[in-house]
Amino acid sequence: MEIKVLGTGCPKCKKLEQQVNDAVVEMGIEANIEKVEDIFKIMQYGVMRTPGLVINEKVVLSGRLPKSSELKEFLTN
Repeated sequence: MEIKVLGTGCPKCKKLEQQVNDAVVEMGIEANIEKVEDIFKIMQYGVMRTPGLVINEKVVLSGRLPKSSELKEFLTN
């Protein structure tokens, strides 16, 4: 699984990165997690509000932090 956390480094972006790392470990998922901070790369995904979450090149979330249960649902689908 390829996971990208989109964000320029704001507190919410860092929190989402931590949430993703924690969920992947907790669920025992094998994933490659990348933090994308380049605003031009973020815009290529059509994300105008960060943080954003991309799983296998599909944007699943932008502009807010997910609840733990919601994040786990993203990771299992």
